[in-house]
Formats: sequence, C-alpha cells, structure tokens
Amino acid sequence: MDTRVSELFGTGSAFKSSAQAVGSGASNSTVVTSKKAFTKNGKKSKSRSARFPKPSNNPPYLPPEVEEGNIEYKLKLVNPTQYRFEHLATQMKWRLQEGRGEAVYQIGVEDNGLLVGLTEAEMRASLRTLHRMAEKVGADITVLREREVDYDSEEPRKITEVLVRKVPDDQQFLDLRVAVLGNVDSGKSTLLGVLTQGELDNGRGRARLNLFRHLHEIQTGRTSSISFEILGFNSKGEVVNYSDSRTAEEICESASKMITFIDLAGHHKYLKTTIFGLTSYCPDFAMLVVSANTGIVGTTREHLGLAMALKVPIFIMVSKVDLCTKATVERTMRQLERILKQPGCNKVPLVVASTDDAVTAAQQFTQSPSVTPIFTFSSVSGENLELLKVFLNILPPLSNSKEQEELMQQLTEFQVDEIYTVPDVGTVVGGTLYSGICREGDPLVVGPTDDGLFRELTVCSIQRNRSACRVLRAGQAATLALGEFDRSLLRKGMVMVSPEMNPTICWLFEAEIVLLFHAKTFHKGFQVTVHVGNVRQTATVEALQGKSCARVKKQW
Repeated sequence: MDTRVSELFGTGSAFKSSAQAVGSGASNSTVVTSKKAFTKNGKKSKSRSARFPKPSNNPPYLPPEVEEGNIEYKLKLVNPTQYRFEHLATQMKWRLQEGRGEAVYQIGVEDNGLLVGLTEAEMRASLRTLHRMAEKVGADITVLREREVDYDSEEPRKITEVLVRKVPDDQQFLDLRVAVLGNVDSGKSTLLGVLTQGELDNGRGRARLNLFRHLHEIQTGRTSSISFEILGFNSKGEVVNYSDSRTAEEICESASKMITFIDLAGHHKYLKTTIFGLTSYCPDFAMLVVSANTGIVGTTREHLGLAMALKVPIFIMVSKVDLCTKATVERTMRQLERILKQPGCNKVPLVVASTDDAVTAAQQFTQSPSVTPIFTFSSVSGENLELLKVFLNILPPLSNSKEQEELMQQLTEFQVDEIYTVPDVGTVVGGTLYSGICREGDPLVVGPTDDGLFRELTVCSIQRNRSACRVLRAGQAATLALGEFDRSLLRKGMVMVSPEMNPTICWLFEAEIVLLFHAKTFHKGFQVTVHVGNVRQTATVEALQGKSCARVKKQW
C-alpha cells in the first residue's frame, strides 16, 4: 500500500463507493493494489484479496504530512486567534511557494494522516477561515471534493479537499507544457481544437482546421509541423479559451494557469519532427492519444518509448469511443494495460471514470512516476472531456520552488528553435530558456556559426504567448526580438548564452545508448541522427566500449 491511491481508497468502509468509482472491472482494481495482484502460479489467493479488500474497522488514513511540498493537513480552523491566524497565513504562503502558486489543503485530517472529519458546522467555519487566509495572501480557493468518514461518531463527519491558487508576484500566470503524441489519425489535433476553441467536432475534423499551419495539412488532415495551442484556467478553476476570448492576449490576461499544448506529428514520415518537439521544447508532460477503434498501431509504441526514454510523465487519452462498441473499447483498454505493465514500462494504469478519480489521478500522477492515468473520450459527443479539464486544472508542476530557483541562478542559456523576420521589428527567434534569467536589453552571444564562433547581440524585446514580457525565467518559452541582427547568421539548433559562460564547441562526445527498436546491428561506423536538446545533427559512431556491436533481441 505504497501509493496514495491505495492509501486513500484501500481501507475503511466509508471509502467503499469511491474505490468502486476509480474504474469498472478488475482491470482498474488491480491498479490500486500491490504488485502481488499481477503475479501468477500459486498466488491466486493473494491476488483475490488484493483486488477485493475486505471492509476494515481501522480508521482510514492518508500518508503523514511532510514539511516540504504543497499539501497541508488541517484538523480544523474554527475561530483562530489573531496570532494563530497570522501564523496560518504565513504557512499558506509557504505552501503556495512550494507548489509554485498552487497548494492543496485537506480539512479534517490530522498531521499523521488520520481522517477524523468535521461536523457540518465545524467544516463551514473552517472553510470561512480558509477563505480569509486566502484573501490575506491574495489567493483564491476552490473545493475539489468532499467525502464522509466513519470515525466513532453518531453525527456525520466529512473531510474536504481544497485547491488554493495564487499567481506568483513575479509571474503573469502558471505555465505547464504538454506534448501531444499518438499515431496518425488518432484524433490529436481534433482534441486540441475542441479544448481550445470550446466547440465540439462535427465528426469530419472541423475542430482541427484552426490548428493547421500549412495548406497540405488542411488537404490531408495530417499534422506535419509543430504547432502550439493554449488552454487557460482562471483562479476559480474555470476554463478560459477562444470561446470566451478573441485573442491569445485576452486568454493570458484572464487566466491564472496556462496549459500549452505542443501538437506533434503522428505519421512515421515526420518522426524526426516529433523527436525534435520532445527534446527541444522540454515538455512537462506527454499526452498519448490512442484511437479506440484501431488500438495500438503505427507509431504509438515508438512515441510511448520516446517519452519514457526522455523520462516525460505520460497520461493516455483513448479517443473515438463514440464510434466503437463497448467491447471494442474494453479490448483497446486491455491492450494498453498489457503494454504498460510489461517489464519495459513497469507502469500502473489508473482508469479515470469520475471527477473524484480525476482529482486523485492529478495528485498521484506527479508523486509517483509509475502511475499512468487513462481517459476515454469523444471529441464529437464531448464524453469525459470535463474529466480531462478537471485533471489539467489540478495538475501540479513537476519542479518545486527550490529547483526552479537553482535553475534561475545559473547563467543564461536560450535554445533557438524558430527564426522569423517581422516587419518593423527585425529578426525574431523563438525557443525555450533552459537556465538563468533573460531581460530586455541583456547582452548575449549566439552560436556556434559555421566557423565555430559566437557572435554578440542584444535582446530588444520579449513576448510570451503573444503578450509583452519584460523578464523571462528558466523553463519558459518565448520569442526574442534581436533588432537588426543578420538573420543569415542564425539557424535552428543554436544557443544564446551569457558571455560569462565562455562557450566552446565539440566534435566528439560520449553517450550511453538504449536501443528501443532497431532492425539492424548497431556497430562502429554506423550513421545516426543525434537529438540533443534543440540540436539535430547527423553523426557517425566511432567506437563502442565493451562490445563490438549491439542489437535488439526482442521487440517490446
């Protein structure tokens, strides 16, 4: 019982209904139990007991509270003294800082994780105090869920989970990047069109038309380039998209949390473009879209393997459930669970079937790298799209404030991914700030050029999501205006760094390799394409240490 899911739903009769809601059938009940449930040969009794736990008289519990992180337990917050209130407000500031603007409060829970619960009157008083605390620090609160607990009391008691959100003073909004993966024709662009435009698809791909960048993409219906779409959430957790706002600037002004979707190509012909999107844009999460009527076909396995090799957390969307029978959807789900549980993946699938599941999945997803949420949805009927929105709204950032601060203290390094020429502005580059802080007017050096040198330049202005921005911080994507700098000297894969870094170039490097799938033998002299960050370069293998060649024994 090492995962929070099993700790939350695995004990106590009060949680029985929620445990059943995590997913129908035995496939998901094994998700929230120990690994013994998956073993064979002589362990059937353990498997049955793990799948169907007997009701226990022991009080339900959560993991003990930790000092670090953005989760806070409070037994009750009824009429605190002024001194106590100031202390609670300071504590909330700390939790918000740890969560980079987001914190989760569990009301009715002791510090050791015991779910005691509060009466109706005590809970109302506690939520009023929590609201005052949030106003004190300039934050907003949203009740995520409530549940009753059975704890030696005749009067009903319940616990409440509350999301507290406050945009940090030095930022315009919280920002998460999600790479969208999946085989061609699985419904990736259509899903993004429905989420960002606020209108359902007509079954013939109308929702995806606004996402395409080239004429041949509109004609074929297949994405061949990398495009970006944004979905905002305000401080109350409500969706902000193009259905309410005309421009990206209006979305940025109204939203306190922004999800940037990186729409990648699904066709095998554009696999290098997809790899470039995964390595260059540093996504926080990956969303793998699988069509329910075709299952795991084409590049789905390769995309899954790439995301796992790059250690990007994955959640899965099973699309087009309106076109399939229930048996076909279940077959695809079994296929997914079988792939995820294989030794090469070692993932724990968690089927999301209710709002309660979506909240649990969002919190568990970042705490345990093995948990993989699975959603089923339809872009035509809108089935379960609200669950995805709840999940994305609560999804916390991977890095905490300390890690973010360490990155910002390093020297500036900006990776150049796109190059433009804008009238009356001059040369503009787009990319991601890998480390440090970049401000308007900062002197940087860019390179390496064809002759291996780095040239000086000055950052004239910065824009994020088409809105002006004076300061860019590590991990953020933006476009930088370089004025009259000669565009012919720039190319994709370059870096703009602080002059203090004194950058040098190299022609030879060592690397550890993992062969995901390769039809031939990997040996000395083999020619490969290397993707390192935003660098995409052909290379030749000079030597293999310890062996003369390497090959894949079995396709996973």
